[in-house]
Amino acid sequence: MNFTNAISAVLVLADKSDVDRSRVTSKDPEHFKVDIHDRVNYAARESAISIDQAKKHITLTLKIDTDVCPVIEYFEIFTERMVFCRKAAKFLGYDFGLVINNFKLL
Repeated sequence: MNFTNAISAVLVLADKSDVDRSRVTSKDPEHFKVDIHDRVNYAARESAISIDQAKKHITLTLKIDTDVCPVIEYFEIFTERMVFCRKAAKFLGYDFGLVINNFKLL
């Protein structure tokens, strides 16, 4: 993905980092057995993006309930999205970081 302006980069950061319970289509635990997206979104207890302008760093911080799904399932569906976020941040002149359950991954 190539960016042509800051607005497109910011939109990608907002869209691709969106993991939240509000996105769950069905809260039925039986549905979670077949729909990884709902399972991962339901497991996301907290999701926040912070920007450190002085350090030129954007960080996505998540708290994932591992009783609902293991963190690896987040990566199964969000790895490509995190690559887009890194590219968008780079276009804006920032580094991109990812913290899950207080563990810094990027």
